[in-house]
Amino acid sequence: MSLIEAPRTPTRGRRTGGINWEKWGWIYMRASGVVLVVLIFGHLLVNMFLGEGVKAIDFAFVGGKLSDPFWQVWDGLMLWLALIHGANGMRTIVNDYATNPKVRTVLLAGIAVSTIILIALGTLVITTFDPCPAGADPALLASFCEAL
Repeated sequence: MSLIEAPRTPTRGRRTGGINWEKWGWIYMRASGVVLVVLIFGHLLVNMFLGEGVKAIDFAFVGGKLSDPFWQVWDGLMLWLALIHGANGMRTIVNDYATNPKVRTVLLAGIAVSTIILIALGTLVITTFDPCPAGADPALLASFCEAL
């Protein structure tokens, strides 16, 4: 039978120096969770309740939103925090349940690669989105686009 040591038991023979990544991951989850609640509810408020509601969401609405630097930062921050928050949660689950070191390494690498790819693609879309594409139907364009 193994005993669980008391929380303040001095460590013997364990690594005590360096950065405690688990502690910082735990702190990140709490801080990002609070910020994400504000970002998500702000996003829902603007998209669902203000103005004409859901029926107003179309290409012109999204184009107008993503042409504003404020909303680019808002959506970019929401994207980054949510993806890293989710990846950190998945990392914790893998560390808790994957007992085979090789399987754990493959799963953690898959989480890291997919998170990096999704962050890169999402950031690319947010920062390079053109709300006034050439040759588009003028009825679908945002009101600030000049008819070409």
